[in-house]
Amino acid sequence: MQIDLTGRTAIVTGSTGGIGLAIAKGLAESGAQVVVNGRRAPAVEKAVRAVAASGTGQAMGFTGDLGTAEGCAALVAAYPSCDILINNLGIYEPGDFFETPDTDWTRFFEVNVMSGVRLSRAYLPGMEKTGWGRVVFISSESAFNIPVEMIHYGFSKTAQVAIARGLAKRMAGTRVTVNSVLPGPTLSEGQAEMLKPEQEKTGHSLEQLAAAFTMEHRPGSIIRRAATVEEVANMVVYLSSPQASATTGAAVRVDGGVLDTI
Repeated sequence: MQIDLTGRTAIVTGSTGGIGLAIAKGLAESGAQVVVNGRRAPAVEKAVRAVAASGTGQAMGFTGDLGTAEGCAALVAAYPSCDILINNLGIYEPGDFFETPDTDWTRFFEVNVMSGVRLSRAYLPGMEKTGWGRVVFISSESAFNIPVEMIHYGFSKTAQVAIARGLAKRMAGTRVTVNSVLPGPTLSEGQAEMLKPEQEKTGHSLEQLAAAFTMEHRPGSIIRRAATVEEVANMVVYLSSPQASATTGAAVRVDGGVLDTI
């Protein structure tokens, strides 16, 4: 299968590292013009260079906090239209339910949920007008397998799946698809940083430590390891392609089999 996104413009939120950067690179490798986003200019500039070097598509940057209404409005003002919107921006942190204040619930809702709501509301009408478009929400297996140690995070990921499903139905018959992707344990830069002290102490590889971490916290994993960011990105690039035209309203799992459903 040859995915060709030449002539398409993609916006990937929260894409200076981890899964977001891998998605941006994958889209650029397929020929898309990619807008990279982060909150800090040096990180955005570095990511733009990495994306530009990875593919034939042009890479551009937008520095701004898309967890706010003002940040989303500034992005839309800078880039009024796109063909592919990847709502990847997200935060996570553990916290016991009884010790998580309202401010944390609001912060997770604004960043993880409302960023995608605002940008989808801004860009979907243009996609409908041109007769083609792709929107992908990067959710998590935690949307269904709610982690007891961060219920506020699981709630936000479930909300993303619901919004993607509803938007797919709202865009019925327009040749615009909306889907969500559910990664499981993934060896991102954040997890690598967390595991680095253990690596230095034991001499084990990051892959070995990530696999052990996965089996400790997600023992239902069938692949018995953490996914790579590229493995998650591959699914997102496919869903962004013309070849995925009959897939919409779906919650597509890249969870290594963690979710015990058929």
